[in-house]
Amino acid sequence: MTSFGHYIKTEREKREWTQTELGIKIGINTSAICRIENESQKFSKTKLRKLAELFQTDLQTVTDLFFADKFVKEAMKYKCSESIFSVAENTANYYRNVNVKQGKLEL
Repeated sequence: MTSFGHYIKTEREKREWTQTELGIKIGINTSAICRIENESQKFSKTKLRKLAELFQTDLQTVTDLFFADKFVKEAMKYKCSESIFSVAENTANYYRNVNVKQGKLEL
C-alpha cells in the first residue's frame, strides 16, 4: 500500500475527478486537496465517513488506511526500528484479549 494521500489521489483519478470536484464533494478547498495528496497536510479524521461514501469503500478500510499511515509517519518521525510493527501488533493483541476478558466479568 501507499500513503493515505496517494490513496486519495489514486481513487480520485480512477473516477476522473479533479481536485476541485473532490473538494466540493467532501467539503475541502482545492488547495487543501492538493496538499493532502502531496502529504504536506493531514486529512481530517472527521471526513473519513464521507470519503468512504464517495469512494464507495467500506469505512473500516478507509479508517485502517488512515491510521496505518499516521502510525507509520510517527514511527519514522521518532526513528523507531522495524520491530515497532511487530511490537504494535503484539500490543494490539494484548488489548483485544484484555477487553474480551473484561467483557466476560460477572458482577
